[in-house]
Amino acid sequence: MSASETDLRIPVGEVMVSGAYARPESPSATVVVAHGAGAGMEHPFLRGFTDALNSLGLATLRFNFPYREAGRKFPDRPPVAIATWRAAMGAAAEHGDTGTPWAAGKSFGGRMASMAVAEGMEAAGLVYLGYPLHPPGKPDKVRDEHLYGITSPMLFLQGSRDTFATPGILEDVVRRIGPSAVLQWVEGGDHSFAVAGAKRSAAEVGASLAEPVAGFIRTSS
Repeated sequence: MSASETDLRIPVGEVMVSGAYARPESPSATVVVAHGAGAGMEHPFLRGFTDALNSLGLATLRFNFPYREAGRKFPDRPPVAIATWRAAMGAAAEHGDTGTPWAAGKSFGGRMASMAVAEGMEAAGLVYLGYPLHPPGKPDKVRDEHLYGITSPMLFLQGSRDTFATPGILEDVVRRIGPSAVLQWVEGGDHSFAVAGAKRSAAEVGASLAEPVAGFIRTSS
């Protein structure tokens, strides 16, 4: 299913960030997708993921955080990132007609989405592409406090070799959140969902995650 893409400029306070809204014919839902800390909205992983979602009948909106838009390497602090999420969700709602959008993000982008929802941002649900539960090698520094107050459907899509989420700890967090949260492992995947011995481009890796995400959205809507 082909999708037409429209470039956007999204105001966040006094700055503007780039966005791209892609819409297949008669989409069933809209998914707003944020990049991780080390790459912007045009990274092949994110393009592959959103293109595949479009082919499955979902509209998407990718966007940059201000630090990435300005060419800086260090991610924005949570207040700025949360304000950006709110602006991107608002832009998606303006362009779409599929009801409240879903919020999805790679690593940092997903965690900031969860913080935004915990602070009141409306979202049909949340999708985490590699939730950064703790820094690598520091399982004692778990970043989970805000997750327990979220009642929206949540999909944790996580590589089984992801050093940002010790399996037992993440499983316990998801269990404590309750039935609204679902954990799905990508066997052998690291934090970028690369699997040792599997020669796939970043775009192919991103695209491979679209089907479980689309399935979760279908069953949760």
